[in-house]
Amino acid sequence: MAKKSSSSGGFGKVFLGFLIGIVAVALGLFVYLKFGPLPVAVADVPLPFEKQIVRVPLNARIERESKAAPFSTSEDVFESGAHIYRAQCASCHGTPGRDVPFAKAMFPSAPQLWKKHSNSDVVGVSDDEPGETYWKVANGIRLSGMPSYKHVLSDTQMWQVSLLLKNADKELPGPVTQILDSPTP
Repeated sequence: MAKKSSSSGGFGKVFLGFLIGIVAVALGLFVYLKFGPLPVAVADVPLPFEKQIVRVPLNARIERESKAAPFSTSEDVFESGAHIYRAQCASCHGTPGRDVPFAKAMFPSAPQLWKKHSNSDVVGVSDDEPGETYWKVANGIRLSGMPSYKHVLSDTQMWQVSLLLKNADKELPGPVTQILDSPTP
């Protein structure tokens, strides 16, 4: 008599083990999310690789959707951008020479856009292309406190702010500096 092959029974056991493994992992994840000490407060230590996990898809999307500015820079563009910046952005991102103290208490902390980076001569986002800054202004960034302004500002206004910030590392015309230095509205 010929022996029966047990390969079909072996496959069933492997499949069942795989299925039980997936259910166990899903159940473990649910229990951890429901009862675990997840870092949800601003002062909590971030999850391992949290910045990298968020940065990769954010940068990929910005790169895919980034546009070129529809106009070039001029003193008028900078002045308009400065007025918008003072009204909409300065309360979190500061002005030249004036950081916002509570920005460090946010998670992630709100970057001070007129301050040099601690490890380079780059000021704010002046090393980013204007299209990247425009994307962030228009769409906001989830779970960062950065809101979307596409329903608050016009495309022209968002580009004016983006072009102004691209040039934050350069000497700006006097009227622009005066607008940025004026008291908060």
